[in-house]
Amino acid sequence: MSVLLIPGLLCDSYCWGPVLSRLPEARVADLSTQDSITRMAQDLLDQNPGALRVAGHSMGARVAIEMTRLAPERIERLALLDTGIHPLKPGEPDSRAEIVRYAYDHGMQALAARWLPPMVWEGNQSNAQLMAELTAMVLRTDPDLHARQIKALVDRPDAVAGLARVACPVLLMVGRQDQWSPVAQHEEMQRLAPGARLEIIENAGHFAPVEQPEAVADLLVPFLSE
Repeated sequence: MSVLLIPGLLCDSYCWGPVLSRLPEARVADLSTQDSITRMAQDLLDQNPGALRVAGHSMGARVAIEMTRLAPERIERLALLDTGIHPLKPGEPDSRAEIVRYAYDHGMQALAARWLPPMVWEGNQSNAQLMAELTAMVLRTDPDLHARQIKALVDRPDAVAGLARVACPVLLMVGRQDQWSPVAQHEEMQRLAPGARLEIIENAGHFAPVEQPEAVADLLVPFLSE
């Protein structure tokens, strides 16, 4: 069994800590060099031969869906956390371009201070350790990496069609208070993926894997390993 964990925008192995502690053989994807969701997906397929059980968070879940489109016979199980499948919204390219400029103009510390709080449930924003660790994760990146990943999201492929064709077992997971990728969005995904299971994580926003790490691991680890 090969397990691949795919982080989201500006994220790394920190988001998968409790899962990695229980599945130490799992690999964490590196999406730091590509500027295309399809290129990310193909690189991961090339780097991780054989059958895969894949979990993706946020942008990483879009990469996971694209992997199933490119090589459906290789994906045994698919977990999608705090994500979406919608195409570009009106005005999204401009808003994404503005935040890319912001990172270049003001630096990653300022970007983290602006970007992270709305991604976290309000009740967790006062958790100084959590916010410091999330900020440290963002500071391990740079504006060029941010720009590449934003380009990948703006140019994203059709995930609706990709999810509708997934034949393997699917686990959907979302923080109850996720404002970026809300519960209703995951309910729509469940309707598209026959047999998909939906789990809602209480007291968590878009960063459910680190806001409620044990609750997420309790659900995700058995799904990926059973």
